[in-house]
Amino acid sequence: MNISQSLFSFIENRISPVAGKISSQRHIMAIRDGFIAAMPFMIVGSFLLVFVYPPFSAESSWGFARSWLALSGKYESQILTPFNMTMGIMSIYITAAIAYNLARRYQLDPFMTAMLALMGFLLVSAPQANGNMPTVALGGVGIFTAVIVAIYVTELTRFLKHHNIGIRLPPQVPANIKQSFDLLIPILAVIITLYPISMGVQALFDQLLPQAIMALFQPLISAADSLPAILLAVLICHLLWFAGIHGSAIVSGMLQAFWLTNLGLNQTDLAAGLPLTHIMTEAFWNFLIVIGGSGATFGLVLLFLRSKSVHLRAMGKLSLVPSMFNINEPVIFGTPIVMNPTFFIPFILSPMINAVVAYTAVTTNLLPHMISLVPWTSPAPIGAAWAMGWDFRVTVLVLLLMALSALIYYPFFKVYEKQLLAQERAKPAPEDDEAIVW
Repeated sequence: MNISQSLFSFIENRISPVAGKISSQRHIMAIRDGFIAAMPFMIVGSFLLVFVYPPFSAESSWGFARSWLALSGKYESQILTPFNMTMGIMSIYITAAIAYNLARRYQLDPFMTAMLALMGFLLVSAPQANGNMPTVALGGVGIFTAVIVAIYVTELTRFLKHHNIGIRLPPQVPANIKQSFDLLIPILAVIITLYPISMGVQALFDQLLPQAIMALFQPLISAADSLPAILLAVLICHLLWFAGIHGSAIVSGMLQAFWLTNLGLNQTDLAAGLPLTHIMTEAFWNFLIVIGGSGATFGLVLLFLRSKSVHLRAMGKLSLVPSMFNINEPVIFGTPIVMNPTFFIPFILSPMINAVVAYTAVTTNLLPHMISLVPWTSPAPIGAAWAMGWDFRVTVLVLLLMALSALIYYPFFKVYEKQLLAQERAKPAPEDDEAIVW
């Protein structure tokens, strides 16, 4: 058995079963679906942020830029209100969405469970003081707390229901009344278990619980924002894809909390006039690493369009438009790339090189940091510029990365094209088939 066969055997027999279990794990699926459900609020909120902080220097002499800067400065608080009510309190939406999806998998009442989780999150994240509710922990700072509280409250509700712990009412009571009384014990259980922990953290550390949890996760957040961690995530994602498992769904489900936390911290620093420091966000992954979809295959699709092989040329035409919007399942499964030894190296190498180049461009201040959440289906040049506050310098980098990916794929594409051409020439022409039939 050669090295490639041993590697494919290891992926198929060792990695695939573990990845399959992880991808179907109910908590991970609930977290992933919860983030997806909350995404529209955050995308719109991020979009509004660009209106407050336009991509122009304060010293710009351009009339349009001066007018925009003057307008955004005058109405800053009014424009920021929709942002504060969406992206600024994103942990509220995330809490409810995760609890809703997990409750639905347990066949609990999803809406009531989501409301219960929301109460628990506000209890520990925004305790009222002097007639005011603090909002500092409702944005990016509270994401990890949102995930923990949503899962805890749902599991607690499930435990109480499973053990028939609650207020029992006669069957004559209307269903809506009974539903309300069913929630009394879970509400008390959440308050009794979570609130003392919150008060203890405030007394000992003079911090809200989300701030304390954020401090615990800070080393992990910093590590996840490093180039080695990014490369490891890219490697794992594409090894899973190569084995036929949706690696993006698994990796993004695990990293979404880190991506949103980094984005929220960048936005907070931007509003405070501080330098931005966090690099790894969802937009960085989608528009600078996996351009055209996993494997950074947009360059490969362009090569397919000029292929001598009928199959590859057809795949190029079929995949061009979807790849523009970062949808490349037709390429991955139609070429195929999955379990195809010819494309193993470029499929792994291309996004990793993209990551190194893009990371270097941001850390050396050639390009700004990401400040907006953008729909992942946006074309890469537009999505990257949007995420960087409409700094169109990044479009040059995106085009260069596309060309670099095509260059990396090219020798392997030619090898595979040669194999297919030999097969296509060996097949009888359609008229030969018809002659045989007649």
